[in-house]
Amino acid sequence: MLCSSFSVSRLAIPAVCTLIAFLAYTSQYFFLYFEDAPLTGDEVWRINILAIIIFICYYRSCTVDPGHVPKGWMPSDRTQLEADQASGRQRWCRRCEAFKPPRAHHCKTCRRCIPKMDHHCPWTSNCVSHFTFPHFVRFLFYAVVGIGYLETLLWERVSIIWGSRNLPSYLGPSVIQIGHLFVLFATSSFTLFALSVLLIKTLWSLGANTTTIESWEIERHETLLRRARHFGGSLPGPGGINVPITKQEFPYDIGIFANIRDGMGGSINVLSWFWPLAKTPDRSTGLEYEVNGFEDPTVSWPPPDPDRIPLPPRDQRDPFYSNAEASNIDIEAFNRRKAADLKRRRPTPDVERRKPFHERFDESGSGFSDEDDDGDSGSSYAGSDNGEEAWKNSEGERLRDFGVDEEAEFYDEEDIPLAVLIQQRKQREYLSH
Repeated sequence: MLCSSFSVSRLAIPAVCTLIAFLAYTSQYFFLYFEDAPLTGDEVWRINILAIIIFICYYRSCTVDPGHVPKGWMPSDRTQLEADQASGRQRWCRRCEAFKPPRAHHCKTCRRCIPKMDHHCPWTSNCVSHFTFPHFVRFLFYAVVGIGYLETLLWERVSIIWGSRNLPSYLGPSVIQIGHLFVLFATSSFTLFALSVLLIKTLWSLGANTTTIESWEIERHETLLRRARHFGGSLPGPGGINVPITKQEFPYDIGIFANIRDGMGGSINVLSWFWPLAKTPDRSTGLEYEVNGFEDPTVSWPPPDPDRIPLPPRDQRDPFYSNAEASNIDIEAFNRRKAADLKRRRPTPDVERRKPFHERFDESGSGFSDEDDDGDSGSSYAGSDNGEEAWKNSEGERLRDFGVDEEAEFYDEEDIPLAVLIQQRKQREYLSH
């Protein structure tokens, strides 16, 4: 199954290039021999210029590096970091063994944390991220414009053939030409419809400054809010604790123009948003983002989710859970912790795991389900697929459908390693002096 998926992904880029070439160049061959309405010189130039622009934008969407988190990166906002750690919501990637910046997610295909990851696109075999999003938007825009222009030219020829349908066949195009026109028109119509829908959704996300993954998280948060109303404003979390669920505003919506500016590389030059050769966003960006200030500065995104909060320590006195602020470091305890960390990164059936949300409530006899969730059955679980990550949004999508490593995203129940916490303490002491 993995080999089959890999083979399909390898064929995606050649397939898209073939489709672009088929529509752009075989259509000109058809027009060349269509005597009733041959192409004018201006029409030939427009088709070919648009085709070149589409190829340039697609090439950049496929080849520009989606970015990575610099080695040793740490959050600059210590207040936010400490608040996240206190609530058990530290953004630590168990795969990369590093801090995860806001809006970053671990891509299961690229195998690294991607800054402002939107989704992993199978048609470009690349992540749509902070660095590739502008190229992706331009590709969609010019593809819709180019195919839309071709559609008008094809429709004109279809109208001519339909208008002369009662004439003898020898006075019109041949059967091969009619078949070619039909294939071109059907292919361009279907492609135009699919890309237009995708472009509209992408432009909507651009205007709201939300990624595809964040749209999923917003819907997830709304579902948790509806659930929490059944339980007095909180939901049971790991270890019997209650997790307060309150409405939280999306922090990165800073106004339509500012949203578009940031999404298109940070430039205020509107013309550069459309320029196919516009430069990729500066590689020093993508780790921190402007917020609208609607929420308390110590509140981070995504909102609290009972399944994303790690299990509390089984025994605070166990040296396995040593405090990083301790003055004396037990080397033996540190080695045990390191060995246990490695073991937990390779989970086995013997490793204790917190049960998924629906199993916890089924055992408690609450009978709670999404269908009881204010009558909203649009969001649901994935049936027999265990884990809260099996939750789907109203379009039936899971995080893995966007390329996210679900195990790292949902079952990252590790604390930040002791060595990293010790390093943080030393840095704080250094800065305080």
